[in-house]
Amino acid sequence: MMFAVLCFVWGSTWIAMKLGSAVVPPGIFVGLRWSIAGLILLAWVWLRHGRWVSPWPLAGRIAAVAALMILGNQMFTLHSLRYVGSGMGSVINSSLTPLSLVGFALLMRQERMSWRIGLAMGLGVVGILVLFGPAAMAGRMDGTVLLGAVGIILGTLSYSAGSVLARPMMAAMPALQVAGLINLLGGLMCLAFGLAFEDGAWEALRLDWGFGTWVAWLWLLGPAALGASTMYLVLVRDWGVTKTGSYAFISPIVAVVLGLLINNEALHPIDAIGMTLMLGGAAVALRRQ
Repeated sequence: MMFAVLCFVWGSTWIAMKLGSAVVPPGIFVGLRWSIAGLILLAWVWLRHGRWVSPWPLAGRIAAVAALMILGNQMFTLHSLRYVGSGMGSVINSSLTPLSLVGFALLMRQERMSWRIGLAMGLGVVGILVLFGPAAMAGRMDGTVLLGAVGIILGTLSYSAGSVLARPMMAAMPALQVAGLINLLGGLMCLAFGLAFEDGAWEALRLDWGFGTWVAWLWLLGPAALGASTMYLVLVRDWGVTKTGSYAFISPIVAVVLGLLINNEALHPIDAIGMTLMLGGAAVALRRQ
């Protein structure tokens, strides 16, 4: 059930991120979101258990994971979404996430390569290319679009590396506390970056963003940051990064279905083929031995 929620919520966040970053400097938009999410999670851990596990032995790793999963991922991604569409961003992210997770997990000896992993990754990537490739790559890709695509790639690699580094911490500390510390520290890093380097960041602290932007921010705070991101870390702890990373084969399907229901977008036979391949890749990755 957590995996299903993760797929749905993260399939709906790209449009919210694009809408928000078009109005508010990304460092402020995501910095406030992640900082508040971290404080809420840490408060919940304290209320539930009456204590926190001391984070000091893991302080260096926590800082590194926060810089990778929050600062690096969010700054690269949201600034890049100013130059590429949310659909193209989702395509690049979804195609690269499972491969980069497996790559970093193999490098850090958390996973071993097998035919099952290879088949799952192959099915998923081919399905994404069939579903999104023709539309995403149609038209002329100018310099700014190429720059945005590179930024999405760097953000995805940053998040994947941080995910693999985060897994060992959850053997010594509750997953909710790990998520809270990463979110809080990463959010503060984003705020500092925004205030130091982004135009209009200080003015954005007045919070007069408009109704639509606030709706996007609240969706990203509640279901995404507090819900799906915490579930992601729990699944990484219990399933490993390979099986958890197969969410990237299903989340794009959510975007297609939402387009059908909300915007009356057409579904062509080639789209159905692509979605079937992605579901097949996820099924292979999730199937028990």
